[in-house]
Amino acid sequence: WAMSRANDRVQQWLFDPTTLAPTYPASMIDSPFRFNAFYPPDNIPEIDEATWKLEVSGLVADKAPWTLAKLRALPQESQITRHICIEGWSQIGQWSGVPLRTFLERSGADLTAKYVGFKCADRYYGSLDMPSALHPQTILALDFAGQPLAPEYGYPLRVRVPTKLGFKSPKHVAAIFVTNDYPGGYWEDQGYNWFSGI
Repeated sequence: WAMSRANDRVQQWLFDPTTLAPTYPASMIDSPFRFNAFYPPDNIPEIDEATWKLEVSGLVADKAPWTLAKLRALPQESQITRHICIEGWSQIGQWSGVPLRTFLERSGADLTAKYVGFKCADRYYGSLDMPSALHPQTILALDFAGQPLAPEYGYPLRVRVPTKLGFKSPKHVAAIFVTNDYPGGYWEDQGYNWFSGI
């Protein structure tokens, strides 16, 4: 644990919020894109778009929940980036959605807070340091390969952070909160390095 925390501090010190993760041409997209989670595919949560709402809490001015329609009304960006799994494999995919910075600004989040946390419908949870959350490539992904997210890729909403290892991109996001209290994460609370990025 002490070594992991030391690694976190070094990685945060080295992090440059203007350095971008590599992007790729459409010809390099991997298809099919691999499913991965801490459970088998038959345990993917069933989510009803008609009733789904994204909860917002913590150090934000506007705590009103967000619908998918409201999220889709925000400016969208697309990226073709590599998902790097801590298990040693990687794949390139196309993700589109709302820059997390835009969402936080529209919600009146305190951008000087330390952390942004995520709670998910599949019992997963995770968090980012604020500079990583504000990175220009960090998005709230709504689409994969030009189509709304399929359940296996995180429907209806996932975080996509190409500057981090894959487990820092939680799927089936149901709530976002901004805090100064360290929120941990599903794998980090079991010993994984928390920062886990460049």
